[in-house]
Amino acid sequence: MDELRSMAVFAAVIEHGSMNAAGRTLGMTASAVSQHIKRLEQQHQVALLHRTTRKLTLTEAGGVFYRSCAAMLAAANEASVQMAALRDEPVGELRIAAPSGFAGGVLGQALAPLLAANPGLSLRLFFQDEMIDLVQHRIDLALRAGNQPDSTLVARHLADWPFVLVAAPAYLAARGTPLQPGQLYQHDWIGLEQEHGLTPLRLQREGEVEMLRLRSRIASNSMLSARAFALDGLGVAMQPGPEVRSHLQSGLLVQLLPDWQAPALPVYAVTPRRDVLPAKVRHAIALLQQSMH
Repeated sequence: MDELRSMAVFAAVIEHGSMNAAGRTLGMTASAVSQHIKRLEQQHQVALLHRTTRKLTLTEAGGVFYRSCAAMLAAANEASVQMAALRDEPVGELRIAAPSGFAGGVLGQALAPLLAANPGLSLRLFFQDEMIDLVQHRIDLALRAGNQPDSTLVARHLADWPFVLVAAPAYLAARGTPLQPGQLYQHDWIGLEQEHGLTPLRLQREGEVEMLRLRSRIASNSMLSARAFALDGLGVAMQPGPEVRSHLQSGLLVQLLPDWQAPALPVYAVTPRRDVLPAKVRHAIALLQQSMH
């Protein structure tokens, strides 16, 4: 590293024509500049400059060495420009990891304006329910749901997603519409679980609480597949409100027991570190926070 600094000092001397001028530019004394040049000449055992009282001229070896030093500085300046662009503009590849339940469109709707406004930005998505190592896979941003354990990662709260009970109109026409939580026992329940079994469901209304243990007729570990079964008229499912908003508006699904609320699910944006976030990550977090409310 000391040699790289000396190379930069040497290039500055040539570009500014004297050690005094180079020193003023670099905030160094002329004596300190001279020491850097001497160190380079001793290290390489060649003379780089011819010194007179009036001017400095390059030796043949100095000319060759200067071209390498200038190329090094140009590369460093280009790297600085690129880093500034990454810091200030959404460019490059944005790598986002999220549970499979987020594959239903929320990410696309939130990030579409960012992609449209920044042609130099590309998006790569990793949907999986298992925790992914952000550092190993070079993930810029991960979406995670539920309370986050203490870790070295930084979690920023995006929103609390409300959950809603839904069913297809055809299913309700055939089986009837439940008007009280207890009537859900008479319906086919599409549960989110690893195996068939009892699914605890907590519903609350103005201080009144109902705890139900519904046996799943259909059980899945995927929010998307549970939604697909509900859309096909095969039962009642609990789904994140933002993910099924368009289905409710279009009439493909109907919300059940709207006066009863299930516990909201906290959603977090997780990054490997808090500081020096590139612009692409900062903009993505802001848009996700805005779209999820």
